[in-house]
Amino acid sequence: MAEKMVEKKIPSALPLYFAAGVFLAGSCVFSVYRLSDLLIVSALALGAYALAKKRIPPRVILVPAPAEPFATGEAALDEALAQAQRDLDALQALNARIPDAALSAQIDRMEAAGASILREVRAHPEKGREIRKFVTYYLPTAVKILTAYADLSASGAGGENAKSLTAEVEQNAGTIAAAFESQLDALFAGEVLDVSSDIAVLEGMLGGDGIGGNLRLKL
Repeated sequence: MAEKMVEKKIPSALPLYFAAGVFLAGSCVFSVYRLSDLLIVSALALGAYALAKKRIPPRVILVPAPAEPFATGEAALDEALAQAQRDLDALQALNARIPDAALSAQIDRMEAAGASILREVRAHPEKGREIRKFVTYYLPTAVKILTAYADLSASGAGGENAKSLTAEVEQNAGTIAAAFESQLDALFAGEVLDVSSDIAVLEGMLGGDGIGGNLRLKL
């Protein structure tokens, strides 16, 4: 589905330039050190600005439309879904930071499936309850793991724990992406996805490599 776009008007800067030009030209004719002359020149500049603003239309560009708010009827769930949207945005930013092409391809899968999931819940709010575990645990945990990976890649850390973590993330990224896609399939099938086995993979990665906050101390 193509992303919905809306028009955004960007005012032209030319009226300001016209006003500045008129003020400079007026300063050559009038003595702006006198209050009366300064007021005259200022009035001419303001008039030039107003006329130019009226004659010069704003530039119109297309931008992505703001996301529709979630409306499941449960405030806590709506907030969890809104946070899920922010987590998806974080995934996109992380993808740009991660140089590994194979891992980036798996993140592309996560982004695509996640966006489709939230789009479906926006269209059918009653389905929000079916993805509660996905948005409150699965997605944020994936973001946490990939953030640790991106930070390690940027730091150039070469310790055994760092190598172990990066290798494990690269090895299991496909499993995480497949779980995202399974959640999407289950959502369209009207089923609640049992992600217990895949959550075990995530928990193993979190516990085994200390992503919960002690990672950098172990490098």
